[in-house]
Amino acid sequence: MKKRLLSGLVCAVLLLSLAAPAFAVETQVTQQEAAQVLAALDIMTGDENGNLHLEKNVTRAEFVKLTVAASAYADSVGPTASVSPYPDVAKGAWYASYVQVAKEKGVVQGNTKGIFEPDRNITLVEGVTMALRLLGYQDSDFSGAWGSGQMAMYRTLKLDRNIPAAQADTMTRQDSLWLFYNLLTAANKSGQTYLTTLGYGLTASGEIDRVALINSAMDGPVVAETLWQSSVPFDVNSAAVYRSGSASTLAAIQSTDVVYWSKSMRTLWAYTGKATGAIQALAPSATAPTAVTLGGQTYALETATAAYDLSDLGSFRTGDMVTLLLGRSGGVAAVRKPGQSAGTVYGIVTSTGTGSYLDADGKSYTAGTVTVSATDGGAYTYQWENKDKKFEAGDMVQVTLSSSGAELKKLSKAAITGKVSDAGDKLGSYALADGIEILDTYSDLTTGRVYPSRLAGVTLKDDMVRYYTLNTQGEVNRLILNDVTGDLHQYGILTDVTEVSAGMILMASYVYDVDGVTVPYTTEKYIWNLKEGPCQIKYDGQALDRIYNLTELKLTAVEGNKGTAGNRDYTLSDSVAVYELRDKTYYLTELARVTGGSYTLTGWYDKAEADGGRVRVIVAKAN
Repeated sequence: MKKRLLSGLVCAVLLLSLAAPAFAVETQVTQQEAAQVLAALDIMTGDENGNLHLEKNVTRAEFVKLTVAASAYADSVGPTASVSPYPDVAKGAWYASYVQVAKEKGVVQGNTKGIFEPDRNITLVEGVTMALRLLGYQDSDFSGAWGSGQMAMYRTLKLDRNIPAAQADTMTRQDSLWLFYNLLTAANKSGQTYLTTLGYGLTASGEIDRVALINSAMDGPVVAETLWQSSVPFDVNSAAVYRSGSASTLAAIQSTDVVYWSKSMRTLWAYTGKATGAIQALAPSATAPTAVTLGGQTYALETATAAYDLSDLGSFRTGDMVTLLLGRSGGVAAVRKPGQSAGTVYGIVTSTGTGSYLDADGKSYTAGTVTVSATDGGAYTYQWENKDKKFEAGDMVQVTLSSSGAELKKLSKAAITGKVSDAGDKLGSYALADGIEILDTYSDLTTGRVYPSRLAGVTLKDDMVRYYTLNTQGEVNRLILNDVTGDLHQYGILTDVTEVSAGMILMASYVYDVDGVTVPYTTEKYIWNLKEGPCQIKYDGQALDRIYNLTELKLTAVEGNKGTAGNRDYTLSDSVAVYELRDKTYYLTELARVTGGSYTLTGWYDKAEADGGRVRVIVAKAN
């Protein structure tokens, strides 16, 4: 049983409050999400193929195992029982040790004849009684006929959510799944949220922190090289697979991927991040490094193996060309020679300059540099001293990496057109490769990584694609886009517009609000013919480039990430800005506060969804 401790990786991902309110916040949770939580906690796991068999009835023996697995004493269960806990529970039975622990802790009792009946299907009221005992309640806490008080408390604590069974009904595994999931967010007799008594925290809003739970259930990493599967303690052929954050397949995992796993969840997570360049520095020292600087960027060392390889005991030295294989948190999981795994990087030059480096003897020297925003989402700085090949910001480049260094080559435009499928797996007649790298760009200096799902349904025209590559299977594996998504820009409210055009005089003064922050902008070069209201603000690097008004859309309903206008649904931006308009003043608010019928909502979008647009701003007026 995995110890109830948060892994160190949790600290690198979503550090949220561990203070738990008396009752956790109610949210809509899918069955898949609930199952994922129970698997991460090693409470309910599937068979060798990951099947939960939720339709099957649950015996008393099976339910006791689930109950003990959901308790604070789960780790005290031994491989066998020391004694026979009940006359009808043999000491050598697979469930005997669980029944023994449950009996010792007062969670289960025998019937009036003193037997346990392990093979009898459990009823809902019996299961509820065991769950309430985990919360600190005893039979003496309830008056009246046995079961009536327990069922009343079951409903009061909202342990009944998504459970259709009645008091005397036989429980199914699906009923058990929801009972134990609901148990985690219920308050125990002392008022403490049950999950926190197991050593886990909730989010600041009182919800189960699934990220932290999955992190705590995650083991590894291992590099997916020869025989890597033998490091995973279950048959990987039946595992769920995610690669770079998207659902994938075992066959898609490459030899340089960094793989993590969870036995209880029967899941693999593969990460593809790499960085290649000369080792510039090791911190705090080469004798005990915890971080390495490469290409102007510093990476934490995630594994003891990586720390050893980069130390003075390992095979790499300052000045050596290496490829870092990056793990889930962006730290270094392994180090390889460039010829083994470097490959080729594609991207946009964002700056040039000089950088300081250390040679193999530890002496400092200065060299020219080129910084590239790559299609994999990383920003890399390479040494470049070839005076015959000069680069400037905005150049598209291919970087070929080898043990001797980096070779840069300018790229000319290579466009591809077609509609991206609704599933986000095809572009016209081309398949999109698993793990495709997509970079959106604006004015050469503003870039951001995009995932295929963001382009679903978008028709890419010639001027929307700057470059693409195909892999050996003829699949599109890289795309450099030209301001397709609009997600690189800011969105808010133009609160004041002053524009003067008189003879030779041009002057404009604008004030806009983004995320509740008011920003003024004045120019004497041009006017943009704007009006007050929702707007898009485009930046070229750090400088404001242009402001545009957005297009109005009367919304009749908003649900999830969709807004309805007329007979059509429109997709909301993941970061849609919501303002309440009161007395001609805009106040930043949240969508949850203005939905439900008390407000009239107006959406504002930047461009059609088929071109990559989204509803960027919602303005609410009280009815």
